[in-house]
Amino acid sequence: MPTISMFRGIKIFVNYRDHLPSHFHAEYGEYMCSVSIEEIEIMNGTMPNKQLKMIYGWAALHQEELREVWYLAQQQKELFPIDPIK
Repeated sequence: MPTISMFRGIKIFVNYRDHLPSHFHAEYGEYMCSVSIEEIEIMNGTMPNKQLKMIYGWAALHQEELREVWYLAQQQKELFPIDPIK
C-alpha cells in the first residue's frame, strides 16, 4: 500500500485497484479507517476523534489531488505524494 502522506503520526495510503467507492486509508497507532474521497466521511474502521478531524480537514484541502491519486491507483500507475498538514 503506497503511502501518499504522513502528518502528526497519521499515515495516509491508497491501495492499487481497490474497490469502489473511491477512498483512502488512514492509520494512527493501533487505529485504522477508510475515508470516502467524495463525501469525506469514514466508511469503516475506527480513529480517535481528534485525528479524524485532522484527516477530514486535510482531505477537504486535497480532495482533487486525492481523486487524481485514486485514478492513478486504479490504473496501477505511480502515485504522487500529497503535502501533509503544516
